[in-house]
Amino acid sequence: MHSVDAIVIGAGHNGLVAANLLADEGWDVLVLEHQPEPGGAVRTGEITAPGFRSDLCAAFFPLGFASPVLTGLGLAEHGLRWRHAPDALAHVFPDGRCAVLSRDIDRTAESIARFARADEKSWRALFRQWQGLRDDLLAALFTPFPPVRSGLRLLRRTGTAEALRLARMLTLPARRFAREHFDGEGARLLLSGNAAHSDLSVDNAGSAVFGWLLGMLAQDVGFPVPEGGAAELVAALVRRLESRGGTVHCGESVSGVLVSGGRAAGVRRADGELIRARKAVLADVPAPALYGRLVDPEWLPSRLLADLKAFEWDSATVKVDWALSGPIPWTAGDVRGAGTVHLGSGEDGLSAFGAALARDQVPEHPFVLLGQMTTADPSRSPAGTEAVWAYTHLPRGCDAATVRRQAERVEETVERSAPGFRDLILARNVQGPADLAAHDANLAGGAINGGTTAIHQQLFFRPVPGLGRADTPVDRLFLAGSAAHPGGAVHGGPGANAARAALARDHVLGGGYAALVRAANRAVYG
Repeated sequence: MHSVDAIVIGAGHNGLVAANLLADEGWDVLVLEHQPEPGGAVRTGEITAPGFRSDLCAAFFPLGFASPVLTGLGLAEHGLRWRHAPDALAHVFPDGRCAVLSRDIDRTAESIARFARADEKSWRALFRQWQGLRDDLLAALFTPFPPVRSGLRLLRRTGTAEALRLARMLTLPARRFAREHFDGEGARLLLSGNAAHSDLSVDNAGSAVFGWLLGMLAQDVGFPVPEGGAAELVAALVRRLESRGGTVHCGESVSGVLVSGGRAAGVRRADGELIRARKAVLADVPAPALYGRLVDPEWLPSRLLADLKAFEWDSATVKVDWALSGPIPWTAGDVRGAGTVHLGSGEDGLSAFGAALARDQVPEHPFVLLGQMTTADPSRSPAGTEAVWAYTHLPRGCDAATVRRQAERVEETVERSAPGFRDLILARNVQGPADLAAHDANLAGGAINGGTTAIHQQLFFRPVPGLGRADTPVDRLFLAGSAAHPGGAVHGGPGANAARAALARDHVLGGGYAALVRAANRAVYG
């Protein structure tokens, strides 16, 4: 039987981050990936027309650019280059106005002041608050829960009173938070539109934190993209791993995790071959797949399996990519320099969009997120052209006809804000929920966040009520995918947490660590 120190199931970015951190400690690491190429939801291809490079799923990476996990890997030394559009984001109103969010705070302030003069001062104050919290907050976000050290630093920096106000903000609906801080629709929708990047309605408790986090990151670092396509981020991770002796095998499915005496001992490939893991197995897969398919139920607490039945996926997604013969002819000229564009909804429209999804209804007027990729990175298409994508959300389980109709509505929404858009289309490609899941099984049913971002499935409730950590009830088995804390988006947090847990199990406390985890699991699951 072939053996290695650690086996990582899945070569998505989280799996590759985990593998790199283990390889840094001298571990012999093998990554097994079902797809013919690595990357999971971080992949690029010519899916519209020759010469047009489209990101199949994830495209802009503010969290990845700011993440201490990814920045700590030094990926520039392995070929990763970041590019920025002139402006990070524009929100287009149904009446043709727009608000712009730029890394130049003066430009952002000028744009939102057109809607309400006092909002310029409020935006600057919010950004100053972010600058004071940034490093400790990001450190807390991307470490296992609870983030003791970074949390204490954050508390010392803010003081108790401000920490309580921050905690209150984390519970607020995005629409309420925006209205408490701003008088005009411009600033409000820059925040609320960013909150809609999650699967939450802007009226849901806890949605404010997503709007605030992405809005402040856009102001701070922009919405950057890897030069040449999202796949270049993955290529850099693979090159780094291989330089440290790690191996990635694609086109190799894992049918099960081998467990002996309550301890993960390796994996069984789909062809029946057994591979032994001397130290750990890390799974960059959805929690329902790990606990419902890869691990025999006899090794899992009945309470965990019961809780898993309540696991909630996020909404489904339909995505359209276009190859255009020229830039989009926006009526509002300020939109032309934005890498990311929000359109189709004002404040009430965002509320209606979220309410429809909450009722499992198809929104008649979709909120659309659009990426002007050549604007952000000229290498994405031939000179004078534009590679563009857009996506919106649907209820889970929609049929193919509904997916096609919603894709048409997306195109109609763009045309209303940019008359003549359709005349520029050279080719298009529509991906519904099944297509997205075919690229990456973690996108089950078209869910792009690894499970809902609602407060009842975050922190120590993710993926089920428990430890809020990568450890599982099976010793030496760790959950490394976006179903684990801190959740979806491309930042490497779940993968890094899984690697840290595996290293702690092996190096720091050894069997004592395992005993602590077993005791905690008994307390939670019985």
